[in-house]
Amino acid sequence: MLSLEQQIFNQIEKSSNILIIFSNRQGEDALSSALALFLFLKKSNHKVDIVGEKTKKTDSFSFLPEYSAISNNLFNLRRFIVSVDISQAKVSQIKYSVDNNKLNFIISPLDGWFKPEDVSSRADQFKYDLIITVGISELESLGEIYDKNIEFFYKTTIINIDNQANNESFGQINFIDLNAASRAEIIFYLLKNKGEELIDEDIATCLLSGIIQKTKNFKSSNLTPRTFLASSELISLKARREEIIANLYRSRDIKTLKLWGRVLNNLQSENEEKLLITKLKIEDFTETEAETENLDAIIDELIINVPQASVVAVFCEQKEEKTKLFLYSLKTINVFDLYSAKAENGNKKSASWLINQDIETASSLIIPELKNKLEKLNS
Repeated sequence: MLSLEQQIFNQIEKSSNILIIFSNRQGEDALSSALALFLFLKKSNHKVDIVGEKTKKTDSFSFLPEYSAISNNLFNLRRFIVSVDISQAKVSQIKYSVDNNKLNFIISPLDGWFKPEDVSSRADQFKYDLIITVGISELESLGEIYDKNIEFFYKTTIINIDNQANNESFGQINFIDLNAASRAEIIFYLLKNKGEELIDEDIATCLLSGIIQKTKNFKSSNLTPRTFLASSELISLKARREEIIANLYRSRDIKTLKLWGRVLNNLQSENEEKLLITKLKIEDFTETEAETENLDAIIDELIINVPQASVVAVFCEQKEEKTKLFLYSLKTINVFDLYSAKAENGNKKSASWLINQDIETASSLIIPELKNKLEKLNS
């Protein structure tokens, strides 16, 4: 019986055009891991494209090779073919025009004429015959990419690579390793078993950046001996560690650093430092010229410096006496188990809510709820 690794590469070898698609909503290691797989398959002479969400948050990974090859959406997924039977009349000229949102093909016969029954149309096969997903627990999390192309995902073979316990195993091949600290670790061993000689320094750099990001530069609680071994081997394969550290940890802009000071100044802890809370006023953002997107880098710093923390709650004052609440889960806790109101956006690891109360009222009501629910979850 073939192993999962053998099944994966057998399917890859049979495919003529491959799509790699990732989601970075559970961590940007999905981006760098998918990029490593993309580079490996290109080097192996496969036709492959890569799709995933690129945002301000992922810009720190723009130093990685072929980052610009990542598309935010699917294009030219399926052709539509119009066929004309020319057995009874030859073609002299073909033109087209657009009239009232209709595309008209004007075909002039060389002799004879065309009849309506000579014309037929059909949808062509999909552009890709294999999908490889990285870091996607459920296809619906892809949003419009999935919603607008449900038939494509339903009819195309999927290889699903992930390390999340809540993965829905939606693929025909599901390679889910719950013991891996990152998706990069999974893909490293997958590629290594296929052909370590094909892992060049660019591929190794992508994989190591995924491990470093997911483990907060080896300071998180999810480290295993296998993680250290994979990292050591990647460095021996010439992964550019200093370049990774410089881009991920030594390139904080001045706005983020200023906001970091405000966060620390207002920081308080509850539940034996398992719950970290901070409040930010409107002037904290205007005076530092920062935005809420800068909070992501700050949360990373909190994770590193307060390893016992499980949840971070950030209350941000808004205009018209409203408050935005950001909840970040640092462990296995689902933020929706802590605060069940309908979220503005987000996922189980981080989400935000817009609350129609001023910051003091909102925080005084919500903090006790967070403390009680976190205590119950930890009991």
